[in-house]
Parts: sequence; structure tokens; C-alpha cells
Amino acid sequence: MGLWDSLKKAFGSEKLNVAERFEIKRKAVAGTMSSFYLVEERATKKPFGLKIIDMKKLGDVEARFKGLKKPSEGEVAIQFQHPYIVRTYEFGITTKDENYILMEYLAGGGVHTLISNSPEKLDGKRVLYLRQGAEALHEVHKKGFIHRDVCPRNFILSHDGATMKLTDFGLTVPATQNFTQAGNRTGTPNYMAPELVRRKPTNQQLDIFAYGVSAYEIMTGHLPWESGTDGRAALSHDTEPRDIRELRPSIQPALARIIHQCIEPNQSKRFASFEPVLQLLASVKSEDV
Repeated sequence: MGLWDSLKKAFGSEKLNVAERFEIKRKAVAGTMSSFYLVEERATKKPFGLKIIDMKKLGDVEARFKGLKKPSEGEVAIQFQHPYIVRTYEFGITTKDENYILMEYLAGGGVHTLISNSPEKLDGKRVLYLRQGAEALHEVHKKGFIHRDVCPRNFILSHDGATMKLTDFGLTVPATQNFTQAGNRTGTPNYMAPELVRRKPTNQQLDIFAYGVSAYEIMTGHLPWESGTDGRAALSHDTEPRDIRELRPSIQPALARIIHQCIEPNQSKRFASFEPVLQLLASVKSEDV
């Protein structure tokens, strides 16, 4: 496919005929707002991830930002060309009038699956993954966005397990005053920062908190607070979390301190950006003492 064809598809001036261009190999993941397929491009035989977005669910989310000109997931995702962010190649509308995003396909699966089913596969790689996740989110923040849905489900591994990449920009918003006002509570409850749960004004520290919860879970297999599927469980996130050393006594003390400062309920005590997180992680050489 030539550059002009790619640009036309990326910016929506040509509708995508999915069946004509791709062979669907399997439906890989059903997300909260979309269906994700492993497809093979007929002309090149290359594998891709094809995300078809549920328009009703998208409309429900977009309604919360009515009048704010929220950028679409595709408009945000295509801006990133980073080694630890899943690459988006194009986005637009299908011939069935569905929103789609065409992206890099990673065969290693979501980190949440490893935590639940094969935690031993994380052994020796946890610190590496935490660095990669922090680098990805630092890039998101430098571009002027808040991801808003950081969790192990949205970190995907390469086939060989050497790389973890951030994905899913469906809830991502610009880090500007219009999008950080009090009241809009969107995200995954178990990873929500207390200021978000309490419907207070927010900032990029939302992602630092959610990253810290994810890091805690990657290290221990458990959450710092009681889990739940709605916002009620998240009401406990403004209390002190369970000390990670109770669940993993052998954890490197420096790593434990980093994770706890990420999930600090008090924003003034939480890391203000990912720069110090990355600086401190650079000195951590292993998971355990």
C-alpha cells in the first residue's frame, strides 16, 4: 500500500472494506468498548490487530465530554511511535459504518492474563516491564495526554516476552483544564486514583497512581486495596494501602518505596511525573533482595 493510500485511510477519506482487504484469523479479545481481531492482510500476508469500536458504548463515553472536542482514540493513538506503545497504522470508518483502528499485533497476550494464570512467566522480568510501562506513560504525558485507563489488561507482551507495550487510548484525553475538571469519573475502578473516585479535579497523576497499582499487582498478584467491579470498592483508595512487603517480603526495598509513592493517596506526596520514577527504577537491578 502506497503512502497516499495509507494517508487516505488514516484520515478517514476512504472507507475500509474489511473482508476485501483482510482475512480474519480469530477474534482475540472482546474489550469493554470494542472487539479486537487478529487479521492477515491478503496482499502482504502480514498480521495486524483490527479493533472495531462499539458505537453505542463509544457514544456513552463521548457524551461525558460533550462540547469539549475530545480527540478520538485513533487520533490520539496514531501520534505515538514509541518502542513501548502499540503502534497504530491507520484509523477510520468501515464500509459498515463502524469505527476501526488498525494496529500492530502482539502475540504475547495481556499482562493481566499472566498475573492470573502464569505468574511464573513474569519471574526475572518484572522490573524490566515496570521500566517499559513507565517509559510508555512518560511519552503519553510528554505528548500532553492522560491515558485514564492504565491497568495490566492494557499492557500487551511481545511473543518472546521481551517487550511490554501500552495500548488502548479509548478513554485518553488532553491534559488540559477542560478535561480535568471535577466530576467525570471514567476508568477501571480497581486502578482509579482517589481524587478521581471522589470526583475532584484531576491531572496526569491519575496515570501514576494506576501505574503504581498495576506495578503492585505485577509484583504480588494482588491489589493494594479490596477489589471490586464498580466504584464502591475504589472508595477505599484514599486510605493507606496494604504494605507490599507483607505480600512479597523479599522485594527490593527501593522498588517497594517507588510503588508505594506511586499509589500514595495524598497527591502532594505522590510522584508528580514519571521522570523521578524512571530515575529511581534505573537503580533497581532485580525484583528481590
